[in-house]
Amino acid sequence: MAVDGLGKGLLLKADPIADTFRDEVKNSLAQCSRPPTLVGILGTTSAPSKFYADFTRKQCEQLGVRFVLKKVGSAGSSDRADGEGVEEAIVEANEDPDVDGIMVYYPIYGGQQDHYLQQVVSPFKDVEGLHSKFHYNLYHNIRFVDPKSLAPATTAPVDDIAPPGTVKSILPCTPLGVVKCLEYIGVYNKILPYGDRAYGKTVTVINRSEVVGRPLAALLANDGARVFSADIDSIQASLEYTKRPRSSPEAGKKYLPHHTAHPCNLTLQECLALSDVVISAVPSAEYKVKTKCLKEGCITVNVAADKNFEKDVRDKASIHIPAVGKVTILMLLRNLCVPHLLLSRDSSD
Repeated sequence: MAVDGLGKGLLLKADPIADTFRDEVKNSLAQCSRPPTLVGILGTTSAPSKFYADFTRKQCEQLGVRFVLKKVGSAGSSDRADGEGVEEAIVEANEDPDVDGIMVYYPIYGGQQDHYLQQVVSPFKDVEGLHSKFHYNLYHNIRFVDPKSLAPATTAPVDDIAPPGTVKSILPCTPLGVVKCLEYIGVYNKILPYGDRAYGKTVTVINRSEVVGRPLAALLANDGARVFSADIDSIQASLEYTKRPRSSPEAGKKYLPHHTAHPCNLTLQECLALSDVVISAVPSAEYKVKTKCLKEGCITVNVAADKNFEKDVRDKASIHIPAVGKVTILMLLRNLCVPHLLLSRDSSD
C-alpha cells in the first residue's frame, strides 16, 4: 500500500493484491507434470498490445511458464496488414499438443471480426475466458464445469471450492482481476453466503464492452451487488444489473439464479452519487470521472490504461486503486493452471 499527502483517501497499488495470487500460481505450477506453454499472438503494432505482450513474457519468465510470442500481420512485417495471419496462428496453436494456453492481443479489427477470432480459440486452451462457452457460463452464473466436456456442474457450489470432478469455469481476466481487488479490500463480505457476498453494495461500471464492462457488471451482480452499467457513448442511458427481482419473488425463491439487466432512467451523475464502488475502464486520456460527483467514502478503481479519475479523486474516495494490470496477468496465469487446460497433456504423460 502507498499513502501520500495528496488526499485523505488511501492509494492502493496492485502489487500486494497480485502477490497473493502469485503464490497460488506458483503452487499450482509445482503440481504440473511439466511447465505449461502459453502462446501469445500479436497481430498489430498497437503500443498497448506490445506492452501487454512484453509484460506477459516477463511474468511468465518469473514464474517458470514457457511463453512463445507469435508476431503476425503488421506486428511481424510492415508489408502485412493488421490481423493478417492471426486466424492461422490460432489454428496452429489449437492443434499443437505442446501448447496449453492461447491469448490473442485485442483489439485487432474490432467488433464482430474480433468476436469471431475469440471463437476460433479452442475452449480447452482459452485462458482469457472469451469463448462463447465461458461467456454463457458467466452470464448464467455457472461457476464450475466438467473438465472433459465443459458441461456445467450438476452440483450447486456452496463455496469457492470446485465440487468433485469439476473445475472452475474460465472467466475473463480483467473483470476477474477487478473482482479480486474488491475482495482484497473487503468490499465482499465473507460472512455472507458464497455467491451473495457483494449484497448491499452499489457499483457503477463505466464501460460496456464485451471484454471488460459487460462481463464485469454481470460478475458483480451475480455476487449480489446492484450494478449500474454506463457507457460514454450513451452516457445518459444506464442499465441496472441485479439478481434480485424487482417484484415480489415467487414462493420459496429468495432471488434469481443469475443477474438480469433492466433499463435505468438515472443519469451517470445520479448513479455515481449512489455508488459505493466506481470502476472506470474508458480507453481515452480525455475522459475523467468528476470527483465532485462521487459519493463520500466510496472506492474507485481505474481499469483503463489512461487515468480516468481526476487528480483529487482521493478527496472523496476512501480507497483508490490506480491500475489492475498486475492482477490481470496473474488471473491469466491462474487460468492457465486450471486442470482442464492441462488435461490432455497430463493424461498422456
